[in-house]
Amino acid sequence: MNGKTLGLALGGIITMTGLGWAFWPDAQGRVLPYRDATITAEGRSLYAENCASCHRPDLTGEPEWRTRDGDGYMPAPPHDETGHTWHHADAQLIEITRVGTEALVGGAYRSRMPGFGDALSEAQIIAVLAYIKSTWPGQVIDQHNRINADAAILN
Repeated sequence: MNGKTLGLALGGIITMTGLGWAFWPDAQGRVLPYRDATITAEGRSLYAENCASCHRPDLTGEPEWRTRDGDGYMPAPPHDETGHTWHHADAQLIEITRVGTEALVGGAYRSRMPGFGDALSEAQIIAVLAYIKSTWPGQVIDQHNRINADAAILN
């Protein structure tokens, strides 16, 4: 195993401490267990409790989500296929959820989305994101899986 292969293998591991197990990406670099009914059911519940008030129960986000509001903040985007959530690799989605959009993007970007790293375990964050991904149409999931595979190659 060369250094790049080892780095990819080690870089792709996500420890899910709340569930007490590790999940390795498959050959396409996927790490969100969006096909696991138990995890996505937990994610759906956690989404309802922590995300739906801004991103809406149906994942459609706030109106005018691409335009800053009167205070200069970006509204909550949709998490369905009409938004841009699926344009980001799993690792980036996990980090956005953990620390908050504004903290991750930095600069002049303003967002009201807090980081959930103190409120949700890593396993819970992954469950929420797995639920969101499980709602996307197959062609969007396929594209997202390609994004993950490309991200794995770059690491």
